Amino acid sequence: MTTASETGNGAEHNSPSYRSRIGLVADSPNFPAAWDQVIAKVRLADELGYDSVWLGESWGYELFTSMSDLVRATSRIKIGAGIANIYSRSPALIASTVATLDERSGGRILLGLGPSGAQVVEHWHGVPFEKPLQRTREYVEIIRTILRGEKLVHQGEIFQLERGFKLRFKATRPDLPIYIAAMGPKNIQLTGEVADGVLPVYWPATRWQALREQLDAGSLKAGRPAHSAAIAPYITTVILSDNASEEERRAAYFKAASPLAYYIGKMGVYYAQMLARNGFEEDVQAVLAGWQQGMKTAVEAVSPRLLEATTIVGSAQECAKKIGEWAALGVDEPLLTMPEGSPDEVAAQLSALKAALPA
Repeated sequence: MTTASETGNGAEHNSPSYRSRIGLVADSPNFPAAWDQVIAKVRLADELGYDSVWLGESWGYELFTSMSDLVRATSRIKIGAGIANIYSRSPALIASTVATLDERSGGRILLGLGPSGAQVVEHWHGVPFEKPLQRTREYVEIIRTILRGEKLVHQGEIFQLERGFKLRFKATRPDLPIYIAAMGPKNIQLTGEVADGVLPVYWPATRWQALREQLDAGSLKAGRPAHSAAIAPYITTVILSDNASEEERRAAYFKAASPLAYYIGKMGVYYAQMLARNGFEEDVQAVLAGWQQGMKTAVEAVSPRLLEATTIVGSAQECAKKIGEWAALGVDEPLLTMPEGSPDEVAAQLSALKAALPA
């Protein structure tokens, strides 16, 4: 994957080179009938030249099985794990899984790692949610050792591995890109130290430079050059037709605000704390107060400035313009929401966005 580190100084933000690094975040449906639609949309993204597609995992479909489906259905697009949590699988299992998929895909796999959350880890996987920062560090170290084909000897706080096992086949890419889903300052600095990219969610656009500074501080601490870790945010996106009515726009804003309100009020404290640290304390409190009346009130409490800072809603031209503005502020690899609708409707939206981006 091309990352900002390949240019060294961040000057690429003044050019349209980010256009070739735009990815998509695919749906993770709960019912099997919808999976064929997901595959059809990913095929379209592959044909249209989008850089990557990422899949999540919670307590539904298993992540790597789904990724293997997409590998077989596509020929060029990168397939990202977004994210594999660091509690339910051992680091060795993750390493052998991504090495296998990378070989079968011809070197198209991206690995996203993160701690997930205490509720899922403890009450779905039945594993204590302990020491997420140290655990992340050791997972990355062990996975990289395995992918390099080295003997696995690791003496850490979490893992003590002494027998020197080695992966029994040569990994297609010993330097397979590893991204970390990070929001807190310590985890962001760790990402700068050890990873190829960060996967923030709902990070406000007013603070891209601050995120870059935190990442680079970690990189420099580890003896890596600045811009070693790409900023690859998940961006809630709604692409409208050029002649969308005001009513359609209001519906799109509500659609974009709904997951934002949910993340603030129902996904632990991490997102609320991150937004509060970055200048949106009053906005967060308004959403939390709205949740006392129910989801509709919480969504309606999302302020226009918070929505503007964290989501992209508009026509293809308007979306392309905002993506370019965010790239100029520091975003390296924008990861947009896969559009809703039939494959034909999705093809029209993704084609329109591609056409609107600078050549």
